[in-house]
Amino acid sequence: MKDKQPTSEAELLEQKADELVALLQKGVVDAKRAKAIQQKINKAIDEASLPKTIEAFKELDAGQDRLGLLNDFEMLLSQHQLDTNVSKKYLSHERIKKMVVAIIGITMITLGMAMIIMPAPPYFEMFTIFHFNPNDGVTLMDLIALLIVFTGVYLFLNALLKKRSA
Repeated sequence: MKDKQPTSEAELLEQKADELVALLQKGVVDAKRAKAIQQKINKAIDEASLPKTIEAFKELDAGQDRLGLLNDFEMLLSQHQLDTNVSKKYLSHERIKKMVVAIIGITMITLGMAMIIMPAPPYFEMFTIFHFNPNDGVTLMDLIALLIVFTGVYLFLNALLKKRSA
């Protein structure tokens, strides 16, 4: 391998890649340094192969079929290693966000129902929207409480149901 002189840059690159593989197989590099070398190589490949501008990327993207896009996606996934700690952290953040929204929804439902059940103060009693009889009816506070309950139900259901993307 060392006595053969490369005639083109592609052959030189291939020879250097073979030397790197041979060194890695010997085990002279620990896992942390091998990961750093891999990231360096991936970065160099990205800079060499990806379009330099967003417009060029859009033109490239518009002309490709779905199979080509899948192949590019596969290449990106193979070049950029996903860390399980990052993905677990992201999923836990999303889970916590949904739990907080669900708790806020339950709290709003409870407060709205309490506003409907409890007697209204006298200054809300004079704003009766619809009278059932001379002593009872639907007040402004009841309508506000219903809005609070419906908002709580919406938040609760939005937190529990999975969103489906097209």
